Amino acid sequence: MTAEGELLALRSNIDDLLDKLREAEQAWAPGLAQTAPEFRDSARNMVHYLAIRQVDLRDLQGDLARLGLSSLGRSEPHVQATLRAVRAALTAMLGHDGWTPPEPSAVPLQEGTALLVRHATALLGPVPSHRAARIMVTMPTAAATDESLVGDLVRAGMDLARINCAHDDPDTWRAVAANVRRAARDASRTCFIAADLAGPKVRTGALRPSGAKLRLYRGDVLELTRDCGPAPVDREIPRIGCTLPEVIDAAEVGHRVLFDDGKIAGKVVEKDPDLLRITITHARAKGAKLRADKGINLPDTTLSASAPTDQDLVDLAVIAEFADLVEMSFVQQPGDVERLLEELGRLDAHDMGLVLKIETPSAFEHLPRLLITAMRRPKVGVMIARGDLAVESGYERLAELQEEIMWLCEAAHVPVIWATQVLEQLAKQGNPSRAEISDAAMSERAEAVMLNKGPYIRDAVVTLDDILRRMNEHQNKKVQLMRPLRSWQPTFGDAAKSPAAAGG
Repeated sequence: MTAEGELLALRSNIDDLLDKLREAEQAWAPGLAQTAPEFRDSARNMVHYLAIRQVDLRDLQGDLARLGLSSLGRSEPHVQATLRAVRAALTAMLGHDGWTPPEPSAVPLQEGTALLVRHATALLGPVPSHRAARIMVTMPTAAATDESLVGDLVRAGMDLARINCAHDDPDTWRAVAANVRRAARDASRTCFIAADLAGPKVRTGALRPSGAKLRLYRGDVLELTRDCGPAPVDREIPRIGCTLPEVIDAAEVGHRVLFDDGKIAGKVVEKDPDLLRITITHARAKGAKLRADKGINLPDTTLSASAPTDQDLVDLAVIAEFADLVEMSFVQQPGDVERLLEELGRLDAHDMGLVLKIETPSAFEHLPRLLITAMRRPKVGVMIARGDLAVESGYERLAELQEEIMWLCEAAHVPVIWATQVLEQLAKQGNPSRAEISDAAMSERAEAVMLNKGPYIRDAVVTLDDILRRMNEHQNKKVQLMRPLRSWQPTFGDAAKSPAAAGG
């Protein structure tokens, strides 16, 4: 093929992609029409991104890169503008009409990143001067009474305080919120408050005596019961209750059941009207401890329970008094989001931000529709709840899923919270692992990073602040930032005299 023929073929490919953008907008028109004005262009751009990602672009990317043109690999914030700019460049290279500026696009090249920054600031508060990602910290119960603890966290770099409504009570939540506001005011800093609705979380019931635990080994049989009253630990066959009785009805023989973020796993081998008998297939060689109030995941089981629960709506009325944003747990379908939006409207909580927690394969599968629905509000974000998502989807898929969520949210200009087990060992034990330092460095690509509580949580905040500050100079989303390297400053005259340069 001649050089001109290659350029014409590439331009034709770009035209085909631009046609797909128009078709996608028509298909999504009803949903786009309902989005808030602040998100209208962003929603269009997300639809454009979905359209081009239905096509295998790898060959086209290689061909464009060889010509020194954009290979589309960083087009998420401004899909249509990127395609039109590439088309204009190809036309100029053909020499037919010289350079003609591309047509206006849904989101101009210079506006995509700015839109994301504006949306993140509205939802999560102002970004610190020395890093692009905010630090969110889950508040311990002690934050309700220990003002110095909260003050230390704010001064160390906490930008968002997270109150988990699955624990404690409304009076405790109010006290924590009051201490956060006071500490932020005293430190002359802004610290937003996020409240996390519990959702239909499935957990283990109580054990007797209080604080007791079961020790389970591979091959053991565990009975999971509809009765959630305290189960004695001295039974020959271990037994523990389930906080969501529907599990007993919905699970079938052969279904997987995972406890405590997958630390213990098993399969249903027998089903009675009031309990499931589960053979343990995964546990530590020396036995794994199972306590009350630990999460239960059933990746093979379809549960009809959905978010928000009735209790969530009761809690929402409380947190609307003090929270800047609400985090919606275990969202599955657009109807779940609509129900929460209706309740926020009824409470006149029009200024409250909404964060969708992506915790299950179903939420991941429906993410575009969930986002379009949530974009009816002007403040929307996503939390990648990597713990439950990994357990439900399989750990081997987590890296892929979190990347795809990040890409889609960047296209929608929706801020992302990177959550679960960030610097967990440091927060709980006082010393980090090498792997979690690398994980924390990767989290810089999100707009906020969440830390869980622990005795060394202040140390974790200080360390994360330092990591995010350093990485902020090197990377912005998928773009490597080429600031001057200070690590190596060669003096070429001296290098030429070195033994290595001389070959010895």
